[in-house]
Amino acid sequence: MKIKRIEHVGINVGSLETSKRLWEECFGISIGEVSRPKKIPIEIAMYPIGESMVELVAGTTPESIIPESNRGINHICFEVENIDEAIAELKEKGIRLAKLFTDGPRIGHGGCRVVFLDTADTDNCLIELAELPRS
Repeated sequence: MKIKRIEHVGINVGSLETSKRLWEECFGISIGEVSRPKKIPIEIAMYPIGESMVELVAGTTPESIIPESNRGINHICFEVENIDEAIAELKEKGIRLAKLFTDGPRIGHGGCRVVFLDTADTDNCLIELAELPRS
């Protein structure tokens, strides 16, 4: 498996509007894209920083709003060259995919194919793998 870079670091926030002040006004980082996944009640804001990004994740319904105790760094995402090969290699090494991804990659931000690894196999560290769309 070839990890190309840290694609993004995911951060759980209470509100994108509140968090925008820190990232845009205080740090001077321009927002890249905002998206809402179809099946999960969250909103995602991507902030490009050099070759990587910061991904802010906020709930969009009362049930999905992230409580203060769960806010902060949530996961790290590695860009891989070929996600199918990466999954096969990790499975050979005893690393399972998270339950929502047992059927394989899903389409994530920017059209990336993504999976999350089972935290039981990663010392409780939430790791996402992403294969960028081919241009």
